Amino acid sequence: MAMKLTLFSYFSKLLTGIALGAALLWTAPASATRIKDIGSFQGLRTNQLTGYGLVVGLAGTGDDNLEYATQGVKGTVSRFGLTLPPGVNPSLKNAAAVIVTAELPPFAKPGQRLDITVSALGKAKSLRGGTLVMMPLRGADGQIYAMAQGNLAVGGLGIEAADGSRTLVNIPSAGRIPGGATVERSVGTGFADTPYLTFNLAEPDLTTALRVADAINGKVGSGMAEAIDAVSIQIRTDRGAASRIVQMGLIENIAVTPAKAAARVIVNARTGTVVINDMVRITPAAVSHGKLTVKIQEDPLVVQPAPFSRGETAVEPSSAISVEEKDAPMFAFDRGASLAEIVETINAVGATPGDLVAILEALKQAGAMKAELLIQ
Repeated sequence: MAMKLTLFSYFSKLLTGIALGAALLWTAPASATRIKDIGSFQGLRTNQLTGYGLVVGLAGTGDDNLEYATQGVKGTVSRFGLTLPPGVNPSLKNAAAVIVTAELPPFAKPGQRLDITVSALGKAKSLRGGTLVMMPLRGADGQIYAMAQGNLAVGGLGIEAADGSRTLVNIPSAGRIPGGATVERSVGTGFADTPYLTFNLAEPDLTTALRVADAINGKVGSGMAEAIDAVSIQIRTDRGAASRIVQMGLIENIAVTPAKAAARVIVNARTGTVVINDMVRITPAAVSHGKLTVKIQEDPLVVQPAPFSRGETAVEPSSAISVEEKDAPMFAFDRGASLAEIVETINAVGATPGDLVAILEALKQAGAMKAELLIQ
């Protein structure tokens, strides 16, 4: 009896594990993606902050007599009741005028910390070892949303010798201060009072928008979501922050399978980079891409006059021109050639990135490549 109960318990656990695994596979297929990873709710956005400040404590790598830095020093010392005499410009080799930028995330509350980026505004050679003096960060509306101050972390290094030679490692005129700003004012999102929520896809796609709406309706309730265009999905929810936060958290974690991207070939003409996605297909086509090399070699001849002839030395031009044409056998693409077949065929003929660009453009013009060709 004990043996039977043990076997029964073992098979019961085994069947439970199989059922749980099947449920996980069914609810989250390999190609499925969370809704939060393909877009965001409208209104929940970051806000850019910027401000003008002064970095001090530099080792002689500051702005020297730059007027921006001079005004900044005068404004800084005036906070402590100090006034510089009229017409006196302090030597500011140890100070630099800077622009400070940061991003204020949604729902940020007063007292939270923000990372900031500090960049030299004038002629400062390096901000290494500097300290940012307290300064405000303003939004697009001109209001102060954070205050910044702290010691800079600069990853760059600049070394200059007496003869003017200079070596740079990365960019020493910019740095960051982790947690260098404190939020002073929050930005209202308004998501709790709108008649409905709007979810916007990061990549516009009609099929993906319909799938997201269907997935939300299947999880939250029929008729709750509706795709209004290739980007936005309207979601009917109860008003109130508490209720909507629960629903938004549920919606963000719903798994959906995005539509496959449109067939695209992206060519960077400056670097020679070519990217082909998996949806590109080529209809039957034959390609012959030849190389013609023309070489011109100049070998001028110097003609010397006979001794005591009072002649002048002359230079006679001598040019040699040669033309070389490499064999370029024609190769063919089968019907519906896939990405792997395209790459294999191009590599087999030894085509360079420049040759590949020319071949792809010709295939597009001939109508054999059904894909969007983007040249950057």
